Amino acid sequence: MVETRKVQVTGGSTFTVSIPKEWANNNDISAGSVVEFYPEGDSLLLAPTTEEERTRGSLEVTDLAGEELRRAVMTMYVSGFDIISLTSNRITTTQRRTVREATQSLVGLEVLEETRDRIVVRDLLDSSELSIHNAVTRMRLIALSMLEDAIDAVATLDSDMARDIIQRDDDVDRLWMVVSRIFRSTLRTPKAAEELGLEREICFGYQSAARQLERIADHATKIGHLTLRFDEPVPEEVVGSLMELREESHSIVDDAMDALFTADSDEATNLANDTRESVQQIDERARQIDELLRELDPSRAQLLGLIVDSVSRSADYGGNIAETALQKAAPTP
Repeated sequence: MVETRKVQVTGGSTFTVSIPKEWANNNDISAGSVVEFYPEGDSLLLAPTTEEERTRGSLEVTDLAGEELRRAVMTMYVSGFDIISLTSNRITTTQRRTVREATQSLVGLEVLEETRDRIVVRDLLDSSELSIHNAVTRMRLIALSMLEDAIDAVATLDSDMARDIIQRDDDVDRLWMVVSRIFRSTLRTPKAAEELGLEREICFGYQSAARQLERIADHATKIGHLTLRFDEPVPEEVVGSLMELREESHSIVDDAMDALFTADSDEATNLANDTRESVQQIDERARQIDELLRELDPSRAQLLGLIVDSVSRSADYGGNIAETALQKAAPTP
């Protein structure tokens, strides 16, 4: 329920306003307590001042195993818990191995304590020192290099390169989890956004772009797996067309990220609009390649068709980033 308060003047020059008693009681605020104000545009956010403490969370894992347990640990991490206690009457060896694998796939997370009935995992990084901008920038570099190498692997049927691409997807996934963790922290408390030095709307744009980059990396990984299924060279004409499609998709994603990162609204708008128009040309390029595939053996044509689809979808994700850049550049109401 929205409550209203009338601003009053005390001492002739100081503006004062009361706070709701129920909210104060729920947050242990009484006479003499110190609260924090965070300006955000034309709004002023009020939060109680608390001592810096590590956020603790507990999870009962008796009935969790395998992928379900791994996802549970990741969810606790992304949700912002600094210390995670996993408890059970007896934690099995398989569960312990799954927890270790999960922590190794997350940035800054390590097993701190292990007993018969509990595993304590702790985030060793200071969230205030993490940069969402740097994490997204790193995702951009890795995802686009994966896409580029994926088509090179198809062209040369380089199985080692294909396997390397598949492994690099883990790096993108780790960064995606970091970005999600940082973004969710800004939703929980205005102090997190203050420490980052970014408005929450900008953090939302970065998180949205990171999601698209993670999907691009997934499609590059898919191409890597498909490459391992070829036993004969791909026709040169098809390879040439795939490389052209890759270059166009790469350029779309690159330009979209430039539009997102630039502080100049006009430049961002023009670049994002040009990028969205380029996405429309990708479909025509993909149809041209599909015509070439009709002359091939059905099984090979199917594999190559899936590769064409993955590269095309990467361009679509670039278009989504461009849309996010347009929203970021739009005037604030």
